[in-house]
Formats: sequence, structure tokens, C-alpha cells
Amino acid sequence: MATVTLKELKKVYDGNVVAVQAFDLEIADKEFIVLVGPSGCGKSTTLRMVAGLEEITEGELYIGDRLVNNVAPKDRDIAMVFQNYALYPHMTVYENMAFALKLRKEPKEVIRQKVQQAAEILDITDYLQRKPKALSGGQRQRVAIGRAIVRDPQVFLMDEPLSNLDAKLRNQMRAEIIKLRQRIDTTFIYVTHDQTEAMTLGDRIVIMKDGFVKQIGTPQEVFNHPANLFVAGFIGSPQMNFFDADLIREGDNYKVRVLGREFWLDEERQGILRSKDMDSRRVKFGVRPEHIVLCHDLALEPHFHATVDISEMMGSSVHLHVESEGQEVVIILETIALPDVYRAGFRHGDPINFTFGGNVIHLFDAETEESLLL
Repeated sequence: MATVTLKELKKVYDGNVVAVQAFDLEIADKEFIVLVGPSGCGKSTTLRMVAGLEEITEGELYIGDRLVNNVAPKDRDIAMVFQNYALYPHMTVYENMAFALKLRKEPKEVIRQKVQQAAEILDITDYLQRKPKALSGGQRQRVAIGRAIVRDPQVFLMDEPLSNLDAKLRNQMRAEIIKLRQRIDTTFIYVTHDQTEAMTLGDRIVIMKDGFVKQIGTPQEVFNHPANLFVAGFIGSPQMNFFDADLIREGDNYKVRVLGREFWLDEERQGILRSKDMDSRRVKFGVRPEHIVLCHDLALEPHFHATVDISEMMGSSVHLHVESEGQEVVIILETIALPDVYRAGFRHGDPINFTFGGNVIHLFDAETEESLLL
């Protein structure tokens, strides 16, 4: 098992195309790190530099205490699981899993034990004599993971391993990867564009955009305390509601003008802004759909008037798309807690009032897009 250290790792392709910008990350032994971001953000390129499949333009890469910039992939003691499985079609499952061990000239009995053990962990013992074409997508992915397990590597690298599976199978395999991690307890670096995978699998998440690291933190940290507008919009589904707003300072106190109303911020946010000696400014105001509630007491501040545009029944919740002051607002309501008047559902044009607590709002500078509350 090993730590992995990336020190100002950079990748520049021909034509001065920068794919990864000065990437710094310290991955602890046995930590599960997820690199997540939209297509083209540099996450797979970063993983391939760790694997040795891409040359490092600048910076240093350590696996354990060893500098591995110029070490061949086969000598880095890592194992990689690819998006497309990369199985040998003419070999059986057993032969695919045993292949790397045969190249190492391991004794046959050792190979048999390791393959059998990995097959039991992944529940593919019954498929060892089949060829890949006789397997489903999920079974092939298990074989690809099993081929990595038998090598007993210091670091597991996974490049979007579930992206070729349908939604139901993805959910099943995500649970399998969580179980696998508990059983083999080694260092994982996992790449995905799916924020649900990132949130459920990662001890920490690295959120990337255009080759830059936008934030590193635990799933709860990046959800509750996004560092910038991009992270706030990327993490969470449906995404956070954003509105143009004004932060107004009066003496040592702060209020916000948004959606045609003004209200004072809660004391925690007041304290953060005071400590920064923040002045009045244009801001982006954010609140998550699940943090908005219906409001019947119109003496409550803040409260906002809206009309229903679209209602999406999701079973345990209803997603409301409403219009307030000319802007769309998305609200998630748990169906079990709906007032009786709405049990039959919401109709287009229905008037509603909504509110939210001061402790769930986010404020970002309108120009830099950085959070004002961190």
C-alpha cells in the first residue's frame, strides 16, 4: 500500500495545449480519491500520468517515497481498470485474470489461488471458463477489476469504469466497488464525470475544470461549502438555484436584496463577512432546491411569491419549477411532508409562497465567482 503525491503536475500537448495545470495533491495510504469534472477537464489525463501512459510535462509524481516520473508503467506497482474493459476476447475469464501473473512467471498454484480469491470477492467464480463475449457488461467489468486485484498493486486506478453500463447496473456496480474497497483496503484513484459516483465513493473529491483544480474536499464539504460558483453548480442534482443579487452593508450588518425582497443575513454569515471587512457589492446568490420549503406564514421573512410552471412527480419527492420575479426557481419537496391541499399535486399556474433558512444560502462574488463565505 502507498501514498501518492502529485507536485505541480502539468501536461502540455503539442501546440502549447495545456491539459492539466500545476496539479497538487497528497493522497494518503488507503484513501479513495475521486477526480470529477466535465468532459475535457483533464481528469483522465491526470490519471494517465499517474499510470505512466502519458508523459509528465512538468512536476513530480511520487508513489510511496519513490519518484516515478521516468519509471515504466509496468514497474510502478499500479493496476488500472479502463472504461472499455480491455479484455482479451480469445482468452477465458480465468486466462484474462491470470495473464499478468503469468508474465511475472508466478507459480501456477499461486496464480490459481489469487484468481480464485479475486473471483470469489467479485462473485464471478461460475464464469471463469467463459469467454468475454458470453458475459454481460457488468460481468465483464467485474473481470476487468478482478484482473487488477490479482496483481495486488499499491494503487488502483479506475478510469470511468461504469460509464458503459446502464443506470440500474451502474448503481449495482457502485455498491460493489464500495464493498471491494472495504475488502482489499488499498489506495484508489477513481475518475468519473458522474457526481453521484463521486459523492458516494470518494473519501475526498477533486473537482476539475479546464485543467484546473477548483476544489478538494470531502463529499460533505464540497456540497455544504462550495468554494466557487462552478463547484456549487456542478455538485448537486438538480443544481443549485442562482440569482443576481446585491449584498448591502449597513454599519457592521449585512443584508441581501434578491428576487425583489431584502432580508438580513443570519449571524454566522454576518460574522464571516465582518471578519473580511466586506463592502457592498453585486453577488450571485445561491440556494439548493432541497433547502427551499413552502411558506404559509407570510409574516415570515424572507418569503417569496411564485407560480407553478412544471411539476415533476419523482415518487418520494416532487420537483417544482416555479417562476418568481421573472426567474425560474427549482424546489424539491418531500411528498410525505406535503400539506393536504397539495396531495393531489400541483397544477400549472398555481400560486405558492416559499422560503428558506439563512443558514443554507451561498454568496459568490459576481466578478471572481469565488465564495464570500469561506
